[in-house]
Amino acid sequence: MSEDKTRIGWIGCGRMGTAMAMRLVLADFNVTVTNRTRAKAEVLGELGARVVDAPRDLADCDVVFIMVSADKDLLAVTTGPDGLLGGVGAPRVVVDCSTVSSTTSAQVREALAAENIAFLAAPVSGNPKVVASGQLTLAVSGTRDAFEIVRPYLAELGHGVTYVGDDEVALGLTTDTQRKTWHAIVQHAGRPVTTTALAAVMGVTREHLSRNFARDKGANLKRVIDLVRLISAAELSKNPGYDVRDVAAVLGFASSSHLAVTTQRIASTRPASLSGLRAVDLVDRFVQGRTRSRVAGKGSL
Repeated sequence: MSEDKTRIGWIGCGRMGTAMAMRLVLADFNVTVTNRTRAKAEVLGELGARVVDAPRDLADCDVVFIMVSADKDLLAVTTGPDGLLGGVGAPRVVVDCSTVSSTTSAQVREALAAENIAFLAAPVSGNPKVVASGQLTLAVSGTRDAFEIVRPYLAELGHGVTYVGDDEVALGLTTDTQRKTWHAIVQHAGRPVTTTALAAVMGVTREHLSRNFARDKGANLKRVIDLVRLISAAELSKNPGYDVRDVAAVLGFASSSHLAVTTQRIASTRPASLSGLRAVDLVDRFVQGRTRSRVAGKGSL
Protein backbone atom coordinates (compact mmCIF):
# COMPACT_ATOMS: atom_id res chain seq x y z
CA MET A 1 0.00 0.00 0.00
CA SER A 2 1.23 3.54 -0.81
CA GLU A 3 2.47 5.64 2.11
CA ASP A 4 -0.27 8.12 1.17
CA LYS A 5 -3.05 7.38 3.68
CA THR A 6 -5.71 9.35 1.83
CA ARG A 7 -8.89 7.32 1.41
CA ILE A 8 -10.03 7.64 -2.20
CA GLY A 9 -13.54 6.75 -3.30
CA TRP A 10 -14.50 6.04 -6.91
CA ILE A 11 -18.03 6.09 -8.33
CA GLY A 12 -18.58 4.70 -11.82
CA CYS A 13 -16.88 1.66 -13.32
CA GLY A 14 -17.74 1.88 -17.00
CA ARG A 15 -14.95 1.57 -19.57
CA MET A 16 -13.43 4.99 -18.84
CA GLY A 17 -14.12 4.89 -15.11
CA THR A 18 -12.51 1.46 -14.73
CA ALA A 19 -9.44 2.47 -16.75
CA MET A 20 -8.97 5.62 -14.66
CA ALA A 21 -9.60 4.01 -11.26
CA MET A 22 -7.27 1.17 -12.22
CA ARG A 23 -4.36 3.60 -12.47
CA LEU A 24 -4.93 4.67 -8.87
CA VAL A 25 -5.31 1.08 -7.67
CA LEU A 26 -2.15 -0.06 -9.45
CA ALA A 27 -0.28 2.93 -8.02
CA ASP A 28 -1.08 1.43 -4.60
CA PHE A 29 -3.42 4.15 -3.37
CA ASN A 30 -6.16 3.26 -0.89
CA VAL A 31 -9.14 3.05 -3.26
CA THR A 32 -12.75 2.03 -2.61
CA VAL A 33 -15.05 1.67 -5.61
CA THR A 34 -18.74 1.34 -6.32
CA ASN A 35 -20.88 0.91 -9.41
CA ARG A 36 -24.57 0.48 -10.12
CA THR A 37 -23.75 -2.99 -11.46
CA ARG A 38 -21.47 -4.37 -8.75
CA ALA A 39 -19.91 -7.00 -11.04
CA LYS A 40 -18.16 -4.26 -13.01
CA ALA A 41 -16.58 -2.92 -9.82
CA GLU A 42 -15.37 -6.40 -8.85
CA VAL A 43 -12.78 -6.19 -11.66
CA LEU A 44 -11.04 -3.50 -9.64
CA GLY A 45 -11.63 -5.49 -6.45
CA GLU A 46 -9.51 -8.29 -7.88
CA LEU A 47 -6.67 -5.78 -8.28
CA GLY A 48 -6.81 -4.64 -4.67
CA ALA A 49 -9.59 -2.07 -4.43
CA ARG A 50 -12.31 -2.40 -1.81
CA VAL A 51 -15.79 -2.74 -3.32
CA VAL A 52 -18.92 -1.34 -1.64
CA ASP A 53 -22.59 -1.40 -2.56
CA ALA A 54 -23.52 2.25 -3.03
CA PRO A 55 -22.12 5.80 -3.24
CA ARG A 56 -23.36 6.50 0.29
CA ASP A 57 -20.78 3.96 1.51
CA LEU A 58 -18.02 6.30 0.31
CA ALA A 59 -19.05 9.19 2.54
CA ASP A 60 -16.17 8.53 4.93
CA CYS A 61 -13.55 8.81 2.17
CA ASP A 62 -11.29 11.88 2.00
CA VAL A 63 -11.60 12.33 -1.76
CA VAL A 64 -14.26 10.94 -4.08
CA PHE A 65 -14.00 10.77 -7.88
CA ILE A 66 -17.10 10.42 -10.06
CA MET A 67 -17.18 9.15 -13.64
CA VAL A 68 -20.74 8.62 -14.86
CA SER A 69 -22.38 9.01 -18.26
CA ALA A 70 -25.35 11.34 -17.81
CA ASP A 71 -26.75 14.24 -15.79
CA LYS A 72 -29.34 12.07 -14.06
CA ASP A 73 -26.61 9.65 -13.01
CA LEU A 74 -24.53 12.41 -11.44
CA LEU A 75 -27.54 13.61 -9.47
CA ALA A 76 -28.37 10.06 -8.38
CA VAL A 77 -24.89 9.26 -7.07
CA THR A 78 -24.59 12.54 -5.18
CA THR A 79 -28.00 13.73 -3.97
CA GLY A 80 -30.14 10.60 -4.56
CA PRO A 81 -31.41 8.25 -1.80
CA ASP A 82 -28.29 6.08 -2.02
CA GLY A 83 -26.08 8.98 -3.00
CA LEU A 84 -22.89 10.23 -1.45
CA LEU A 85 -24.68 12.82 0.69
CA GLY A 86 -26.83 10.10 2.24
CA GLY A 87 -23.92 8.41 3.98
CA VAL A 88 -22.23 8.93 7.34
CA GLY A 89 -19.41 11.42 7.06
CA ALA A 90 -18.33 13.80 4.32
CA PRO A 91 -15.35 13.81 1.94
CA ARG A 92 -13.14 16.89 1.74
CA VAL A 93 -13.27 17.02 -2.05
CA VAL A 94 -15.46 15.55 -4.78
CA VAL A 95 -13.97 15.44 -8.29
CA ASP A 96 -16.44 14.99 -11.14
CA CYS A 97 -14.80 13.71 -14.31
CA SER A 98 -18.11 13.23 -16.13
CA THR A 99 -19.19 15.32 -19.11
CA VAL A 100 -22.50 16.79 -17.95
CA SER A 101 -24.40 20.04 -18.41
CA SER A 102 -23.19 23.16 -16.62
CA THR A 103 -26.62 23.41 -14.97
CA THR A 104 -26.35 19.96 -13.37
CA SER A 105 -22.74 20.57 -12.41
CA ALA A 106 -23.73 23.81 -10.67
CA GLN A 107 -26.61 22.05 -8.90
CA VAL A 108 -24.30 19.38 -7.51
CA ARG A 109 -21.66 21.96 -6.58
CA GLU A 110 -24.27 23.86 -4.56
CA ALA A 111 -25.53 20.72 -2.79
CA LEU A 112 -21.99 19.73 -1.79
CA ALA A 113 -21.09 23.26 -0.69
CA ALA A 114 -24.03 23.15 1.74
CA GLU A 115 -22.21 20.26 3.44
CA ASN A 116 -18.82 22.03 3.29
CA ILE A 117 -17.56 19.67 0.58
CA ALA A 118 -15.36 21.19 -2.13
CA PHE A 119 -16.30 20.36 -5.72
CA LEU A 120 -13.99 20.18 -8.71
CA ALA A 121 -15.19 19.73 -12.29
CA ALA A 122 -12.51 17.80 -14.20
CA PRO A 123 -13.97 16.62 -17.53
CA VAL A 124 -11.58 14.31 -19.34
CA SER A 125 -10.43 14.10 -22.94
CA GLY A 126 -9.36 10.69 -24.23
CA ASN A 127 -10.39 7.04 -24.25
CA PRO A 128 -9.44 3.92 -22.24
CA LYS A 129 -6.31 3.38 -24.35
CA VAL A 130 -5.22 6.97 -23.73
CA VAL A 131 -5.87 6.45 -20.00
CA ALA A 132 -3.80 3.25 -19.96
CA SER A 133 -0.86 5.05 -21.55
CA GLY A 134 -1.06 7.86 -18.99
CA GLN A 135 -1.80 10.49 -21.64
CA LEU A 136 -5.25 11.56 -20.42
CA THR A 137 -5.94 15.32 -20.43
CA LEU A 138 -8.05 17.01 -17.75
CA ALA A 139 -9.12 20.64 -17.34
CA VAL A 140 -9.96 21.28 -13.70
CA SER A 141 -12.13 24.08 -12.32
CA GLY A 142 -12.87 24.85 -8.69
CA THR A 143 -10.94 26.27 -5.75
CA ARG A 144 -7.15 26.22 -5.77
CA ASP A 145 -7.05 24.65 -2.28
CA ALA A 146 -9.19 21.72 -3.42
CA PHE A 147 -7.10 21.29 -6.55
CA GLU A 148 -3.88 21.08 -4.54
CA ILE A 149 -5.39 18.35 -2.34
CA VAL A 150 -6.13 16.11 -5.33
CA ARG A 151 -3.26 17.11 -7.61
CA PRO A 152 -1.20 13.92 -6.90
CA TYR A 153 -4.14 11.69 -7.90
CA LEU A 154 -4.95 13.73 -11.00
CA ALA A 155 -1.29 13.48 -12.01
CA GLU A 156 -1.58 9.69 -11.78
CA LEU A 157 -4.61 9.76 -14.09
CA GLY A 158 -2.91 11.78 -16.82
CA HIS A 159 -0.03 14.11 -17.61
CA GLY A 160 -2.17 16.83 -19.21
CA VAL A 161 -3.73 18.30 -16.07
CA THR A 162 -4.71 21.97 -16.41
CA TYR A 163 -6.06 24.08 -13.55
CA VAL A 164 -8.38 26.77 -14.91
CA GLY A 165 -10.32 27.60 -11.74
CA ASP A 166 -9.21 31.20 -11.34
CA ASP A 167 -9.06 32.18 -14.99
CA GLU A 168 -12.63 33.47 -15.20
CA VAL A 169 -11.62 36.24 -12.78
CA ALA A 170 -8.51 37.18 -14.76
CA LEU A 171 -10.61 37.31 -17.93
CA GLY A 172 -13.10 39.68 -16.32
CA LEU A 173 -16.04 37.27 -16.65
CA THR A 174 -18.38 38.68 -14.06
CA THR A 175 -21.95 38.24 -15.29
CA ASP A 176 -23.98 35.11 -14.66
CA THR A 177 -24.08 34.33 -18.39
CA GLN A 178 -20.31 34.74 -18.74
CA ARG A 179 -19.52 32.52 -15.75
CA LYS A 180 -21.95 29.76 -16.75
CA THR A 181 -20.65 29.81 -20.30
CA TRP A 182 -17.05 29.68 -19.07
CA HIS A 183 -17.78 26.58 -17.00
CA ALA A 184 -19.48 24.98 -20.00
CA ILE A 185 -16.40 25.71 -22.14
CA VAL A 186 -14.06 24.27 -19.50
CA GLN A 187 -16.18 21.11 -19.35
CA HIS A 188 -15.45 20.65 -23.07
CA ALA A 189 -11.73 21.47 -22.74
CA GLY A 190 -9.66 19.29 -25.01
CA ARG A 191 -12.59 18.68 -27.36
CA PRO A 192 -13.93 20.87 -30.16
CA VAL A 193 -16.97 22.87 -29.08
CA THR A 194 -18.99 25.37 -31.11
CA THR A 195 -20.92 28.45 -30.07
CA THR A 196 -24.05 26.67 -31.33
CA ALA A 197 -23.43 23.75 -28.95
CA LEU A 198 -22.80 26.11 -26.03
CA ALA A 199 -25.98 28.03 -26.82
CA ALA A 200 -27.93 24.77 -26.74
CA VAL A 201 -26.48 23.99 -23.30
CA MET A 202 -27.46 27.47 -22.10
CA GLY A 203 -30.93 27.24 -23.66
CA VAL A 204 -30.56 30.37 -25.82
CA THR A 205 -29.80 31.20 -29.44
CA ARG A 206 -26.23 31.45 -30.66
CA GLU A 207 -26.67 35.15 -31.42
CA HIS A 208 -28.09 35.83 -27.95
CA LEU A 209 -25.22 34.02 -26.24
CA SER A 210 -22.46 35.67 -28.29
CA ARG A 211 -23.95 39.12 -27.74
CA ASN A 212 -24.44 38.70 -23.98
CA PHE A 213 -21.09 37.02 -23.42
CA ALA A 214 -19.32 40.06 -24.91
CA ARG A 215 -21.42 42.52 -22.86
CA ASP A 216 -19.64 44.88 -20.42
CA LYS A 217 -16.39 44.70 -22.40
CA GLY A 218 -16.37 40.90 -22.24
CA ALA A 219 -14.13 38.86 -24.51
CA ASN A 220 -15.22 37.41 -27.83
CA LEU A 221 -16.78 34.00 -27.18
CA LYS A 222 -15.02 32.18 -30.02
CA ARG A 223 -11.66 33.51 -28.85
CA VAL A 224 -12.29 32.32 -25.29
CA ILE A 225 -13.12 28.86 -26.64
CA ASP A 226 -9.79 28.89 -28.51
CA LEU A 227 -7.99 30.06 -25.36
CA VAL A 228 -9.20 27.06 -23.37
CA ARG A 229 -8.22 24.67 -26.16
CA LEU A 230 -4.81 26.33 -26.26
CA ILE A 231 -4.38 25.83 -22.50
CA SER A 232 -5.03 22.13 -23.05
CA ALA A 233 -2.57 22.16 -25.97
CA ALA A 234 0.13 23.70 -23.76
CA GLU A 235 -0.28 20.98 -21.13
CA LEU A 236 -0.29 18.22 -23.72
CA SER A 237 2.85 19.67 -25.32
CA LYS A 238 4.73 19.11 -22.07
CA ASN A 239 4.48 15.33 -22.57
CA PRO A 240 7.63 13.76 -24.06
CA GLY A 241 7.13 12.45 -27.57
CA TYR A 242 4.26 14.79 -28.48
CA ASP A 243 4.98 17.03 -31.44
CA VAL A 244 2.75 19.75 -32.90
CA ARG A 245 0.94 17.31 -35.19
CA ASP A 246 0.15 14.98 -32.27
CA VAL A 247 -1.23 17.84 -30.16
CA ALA A 248 -3.33 19.14 -33.05
CA ALA A 249 -4.78 15.68 -33.72
CA VAL A 250 -5.60 14.89 -30.06
CA LEU A 251 -7.35 18.24 -29.51
CA GLY A 252 -9.30 18.20 -32.76
CA PHE A 253 -7.58 21.01 -34.65
CA ALA A 254 -8.04 20.67 -38.41
CA SER A 255 -4.26 20.53 -38.89
CA SER A 256 -0.99 21.62 -37.31
CA SER A 257 -1.32 24.80 -39.37
CA HIS A 258 -4.70 25.47 -37.77
CA LEU A 259 -3.09 25.08 -34.34
CA ALA A 260 -0.27 27.44 -35.39
CA VAL A 261 -2.71 30.13 -36.55
CA THR A 262 -4.74 29.81 -33.33
CA THR A 263 -1.61 29.99 -31.18
CA GLN A 264 -0.43 33.15 -32.92
CA ARG A 265 -3.85 34.80 -32.74
CA ILE A 266 -4.53 34.00 -29.09
CA ALA A 267 -1.05 34.02 -27.51
CA SER A 268 1.21 35.74 -30.06
CA THR A 269 3.62 32.81 -30.15
CA ARG A 270 4.35 29.55 -31.97
CA PRO A 271 3.11 26.04 -31.05
CA ALA A 272 6.69 24.97 -30.31
CA SER A 273 6.72 27.47 -27.42
CA LEU A 274 3.55 26.19 -25.78
CA SER A 275 5.31 23.61 -23.62
CA GLY A 276 7.04 26.41 -21.72
CA LEU A 277 3.82 28.26 -20.94
CA ARG A 278 1.42 27.79 -18.01
CA ALA A 279 -2.31 28.42 -18.09
CA VAL A 280 -1.80 31.73 -16.30
CA ASP A 281 0.78 32.78 -18.91
CA LEU A 282 -1.65 32.12 -21.76
CA VAL A 283 -4.44 33.98 -19.99
CA ASP A 284 -2.10 36.96 -19.42
CA ARG A 285 -1.12 36.99 -23.09
CA PHE A 286 -4.77 36.79 -24.09
CA VAL A 287 -5.73 39.70 -21.82
CA GLN A 288 -2.77 41.79 -22.94
CA GLY A 289 -3.67 41.16 -26.57
CA ARG A 290 -7.26 42.33 -25.96
CA THR A 291 -5.97 45.45 -24.19
CA ARG A 292 -3.68 46.33 -27.10
CA SER A 293 -6.55 45.80 -29.55
CA ARG A 294 -8.84 48.14 -27.61
CA VAL A 295 -6.15 50.82 -27.39
CA ALA A 296 -5.41 50.51 -31.11
CA GLY A 297 -9.13 50.71 -31.86
CA LYS A 298 -9.49 53.94 -29.89
CA GLY A 299 -6.47 55.42 -31.63
CA SER A 300 -8.05 54.89 -35.03
CA LEU A 301 -11.24 56.79 -34.15
